[in-house]
Amino acid sequence: MRKAAHVLSLVLHPVWMPTLALLLAFRIDPHLTFTFSAEGQRVILGMVFVMTALFPVASMIMLWRSGMVAELAMPRRGERILPYLLTLVYFGMAYYLLRRTPNSSTTLSLFTGMVLALAADLLLTLHWKVSLHMTGIGGLVGMVLGLMVVHGVRTPLLPGLLLLAGALGTARLVVGDHTPAQVYAGAAIGVLATSGCIVFGIWY
Repeated sequence: MRKAAHVLSLVLHPVWMPTLALLLAFRIDPHLTFTFSAEGQRVILGMVFVMTALFPVASMIMLWRSGMVAELAMPRRGERILPYLLTLVYFGMAYYLLRRTPNSSTTLSLFTGMVLALAADLLLTLHWKVSLHMTGIGGLVGMVLGLMVVHGVRTPLLPGLLLLAGALGTARLVVGDHTPAQVYAGAAIGVLATSGCIVFGIWY
């Protein structure tokens, strides 16, 4: 059970979520499908993957090898602050690049929600430990809800995402890295940040 929880936590690690969110958005929202060419989608996905997945992973490995982080899983709250801060910088850089390319207000709102969610997690981590895994999967759920409201998207993916979120939350509890309150808080931050930014068109 514990091994399966570790595997699920790795597969649904938050570093994959920005790329997965954009990939799903491009697939389920006809508005975005017609806004971006196939080549444009690939460019955006590639850039986001490099900035929000490869760079954070490389930074975490460097911190671990230098001894600044004892474990890659970072079970201790204090060890999470610097990696979260670096990741927030990478997210900010990715958003800047998105703003510099022809883009949709919807994708910019989605990414704004991701940045705000990560910033909220970082601030909470200064005094408490919140589940970034649940913020990530919650962001996916919030994205789908936001697209349903704004563009009338209808997709069978929502029940599956809710099941995945439940499974991931259980996995985080089984691993022992978080309390139920930290799991629920992470999920709420993700859902509210992305859905709120998309529904109210918040981006800069």
